[in-house]
Amino acid sequence: MVGMRGAYGYNDNGNEGGVVVGGGEAEAEIAAMAVLHKVAAPPAQSTASKLKARVKETFFPDDPFRGFKGKPLTTKWVMAVQYLFPILDWVPSYSFSLFKSDLGISYAKLASLPPIIGLYSSFVPPMVYAVLGSSRDLAVGPVSIASLIMGSMLRQAVSPAAEPLLFLQLAFTSTFFAGLVQASLGILRLGFIIDFLSKATLVGFMAGAAIIVSLQQLKALLGIVHFTTEMGLVPVMASVIHHTKEWSWQTILMAVCFLVLLLTARHVSMKWPKLFWVSACAPLACVIVSTLLVFLFKAQKHGISIIGQLKCGLNRPSWDKLLFDPQYLGLTVKTGLVTGIISLTEGVAVGRTFASLKDYQVDGNKEMMAIGLMNIVGSCTSCYVTTGAFSRSAVNHNAGCKTAMSNVIMALTVMVTLLFLMPLFVYTPNVVLGAIIIAAVIGLIDLPAVYNIWKMDKMDFLVCLCAFAGVIFISVQQGLAIAVGISIFRVLLQITRPKMMIQGNIKGTDIYRNLHQYKDAQRVPGFLILTVEAPINFANTNYLNERIKRWIEEESSAGTKQSELHFVILDLSAVPAIDTSGISFLIDLKKSTEKHGLELILVNPTGEVMEKIQRANDAHGHFESDSLYLTTGEAVASLSTFSKMTAP
Repeated sequence: MVGMRGAYGYNDNGNEGGVVVGGGEAEAEIAAMAVLHKVAAPPAQSTASKLKARVKETFFPDDPFRGFKGKPLTTKWVMAVQYLFPILDWVPSYSFSLFKSDLGISYAKLASLPPIIGLYSSFVPPMVYAVLGSSRDLAVGPVSIASLIMGSMLRQAVSPAAEPLLFLQLAFTSTFFAGLVQASLGILRLGFIIDFLSKATLVGFMAGAAIIVSLQQLKALLGIVHFTTEMGLVPVMASVIHHTKEWSWQTILMAVCFLVLLLTARHVSMKWPKLFWVSACAPLACVIVSTLLVFLFKAQKHGISIIGQLKCGLNRPSWDKLLFDPQYLGLTVKTGLVTGIISLTEGVAVGRTFASLKDYQVDGNKEMMAIGLMNIVGSCTSCYVTTGAFSRSAVNHNAGCKTAMSNVIMALTVMVTLLFLMPLFVYTPNVVLGAIIIAAVIGLIDLPAVYNIWKMDKMDFLVCLCAFAGVIFISVQQGLAIAVGISIFRVLLQITRPKMMIQGNIKGTDIYRNLHQYKDAQRVPGFLILTVEAPINFANTNYLNERIKRWIEEESSAGTKQSELHFVILDLSAVPAIDTSGISFLIDLKKSTEKHGLELILVNPTGEVMEKIQRANDAHGHFESDSLYLTTGEAVASLSTFSKMTAP
């Protein structure tokens, strides 16, 4: 049957040819057939050319050097320097009007380190980012999530209260490794690694982390002295309940007042965006007012904990505090890796979000290099891990900042504070800092996003829920690991169990679609039309083989003489790639169908798939031109006509 169809269907070159079978009816049938189009193989390419194209698409999908083409050598050198140092791109055209736009306010969030370290981390890193960063809106500094992760991971080995110097050394060393990881990902163009942190993972993780951060502030908000060092919900609440005798009503009263003020300011700015400055100024106003109240009423003598004396002066060098002791090396590398990936994901996501709002492009890999080098420099200048913060960047965006100069202005503001204003913060109460942190992180709980995930994809919601529950009940890093693990498992499941479906013809057309999705689609008697929507490789060939054979058995047993199965059509339009195991699967499937008196037809194999099928044909001739069709419609029309001609 195959050979006869080959005789009439194609000539020696594979094109539609003449008919060997005589008779007027046969000629009329052939004339009625639709024009058949040959399935073309892709142009021949050398292995080196294909490897070059694959490497380019993998590591340089944005083609960052496309603007260099056709430019003089001198221009290329200038563009290369501007690419490495984006500040040189906008400084020459910087004007006083841009300076007025870039003038803004920011504040540092505090971690499990001395408050002065938070201020140091808001001075040097923004200066470095202003030189290397490509985002116009990103405002860098310490962020709550990275601070929380670093504090919780390091506290597992060292107590910041018992060994403050060692804890500080480990924090600086972890920051160094975080920067090294971030810069390496950017330099090696491996930014796609952070894509394993899906939106569902991040939404759940951020919400859980926001609650954990808020719970940690109960120590300051309630005035508790002896507080647990653990991060989970259960031990924190147990510590709060067991130390009720340490609660201070004065501290609680101040906490409630300032927390209400901060949340009200946040609500006002969200409801009326033009009043963004209300929430931006609220933390500073709370610090000033609370400091004055403590000073005037001597509140520190009535149970209100204060920051105490802070030394004036700029960042001190800390490269001598980097600790590469084998005893702690594993801890600092692990902490740096986790905090580096998380802070990098947050920084790049925030930068891209505001870039899309202002219609300009942010180079993700260049941002990784900038953030990484910023943290490496920071680790040597008494700073801990920093990145772009959404709340701080939102202030920049709403204030109309046009360039990265806003980071320089922020750094200069912190510099003035470090040099001259530190004595003013002696009486600043810790309770206000806790209230500021809670007001800042509460925005990380995105309930509308959780609801949308639930409505959109229940599996994604499960990932989100696991990330949230893991952070709340186990630990920050383990909760994140669980969510990432489930996400990767889901991807592996999609690879090993790809989508397959039976297609039918939509009456009155030559369109073939999923029978379960389209009610108008009808089965074509004598045909089993299948489509695969995934690459075919070693991981899924066994599943595909078993699934197709089961469908064939079901169709064969259910068919009548009039609808007896003759052809199995496999639509490969949605198969972007295939490996050696995939080709072997197709060959084995063809042999298996032939043993059952059926014929396997392949429809529209894509470039790479067709290229490998052609190689298999050159070696063994398994798939001749009469078993390859460009569309399902042409295949059904041609095979139906041939079946009528050969019917007894």
